[in-house]
Amino acid sequence: MSKIKAEIIKRPIERISGDVKKKAWSAIIESLALIILGILFVVLQDTMVKILAYIVGVFFIVKGGFQITTYFLEKGQNDFFNNGLLSGVVSVLIGIASLVIGEDIASIFRVVIGIIIIYESLVRINTASKLASAGIPTWRYITIVALIMLTIGIIVTFISGSVVALIGWLMVLTGLTGIIGDVMFIQHVNQIVDTLTGKQTPKED
Repeated sequence: MSKIKAEIIKRPIERISGDVKKKAWSAIIESLALIILGILFVVLQDTMVKILAYIVGVFFIVKGGFQITTYFLEKGQNDFFNNGLLSGVVSVLIGIASLVIGEDIASIFRVVIGIIIIYESLVRINTASKLASAGIPTWRYITIVALIMLTIGIIVTFISGSVVALIGWLMVLTGLTGIIGDVMFIQHVNQIVDTLTGKQTPKED
């Protein structure tokens, strides 16, 4: 018998169900927060880009400052293999760049991602054509996936804020999926506990 199952059997069934449900409701609240944040990404794209640029900038500046400070406090200059000073300076420069030209960096990043997606979609279209010529039926599915990728790549490349919006929609989708899964888990938690403990609990009305 596993340690987990042994520990579960030691506690009353009612307490187990209550603890599990509390954790599930906590997960639902986290999913709701994720959905709200995702909606902000979709609705307030420019604002969120600026906020992200500031967060990234501050993070790298703090990280770089910590590396530089540690380098001198621990006398890293006497260690031939210690690159803390160089890493710290680079991190600080990246942080400053994010604060000063964060939005421009985001635009460049968006275009690069879009071009990569388009390239990958074209590679798959080429693969699908070869499979079709060989009479392999899976070429249809690969073509569908490639066309979807191509559409996403074009949108990301030419539409400003598309990456931010895409991240937002993915966060909303993840949050909704999490809530649905947690609600279904709560509805069947007693049955799950029964299975783990080998005991039967009274059914809820």
